[in-house]
Amino acid sequence: MFLGFLIAIFYFLLIRPQKKRQDAHRRLIESVGVGDEIVTIGGFYGTVRRMGDDEVEVEISPGTTMRMVKSAIARRVTEDVDESAGDTGSEETA
Repeated sequence: MFLGFLIAIFYFLLIRPQKKRQDAHRRLIESVGVGDEIVTIGGFYGTVRRMGDDEVEVEISPGTTMRMVKSAIARRVTEDVDESAGDTGSEETA
């Protein structure tokens, strides 16, 4: 009984969260396309220029590209642009 309880705790605290992280990372890598801005595991920001089966070519500065494995992509950079923040024409003046 105690051994079963220990295995259940081990599963819910270690194995299950790790599988969720792996699935989320796999979905991220599959969703990245050419032109997306990404951050690598090493902390480099860049833009995807070419995608291969297992590798990706990233432009880290104008004219400088590096080739790396897809699994080195940590996240995709998304710009949260608030469209109403830049709109000053709708304000009324008294």
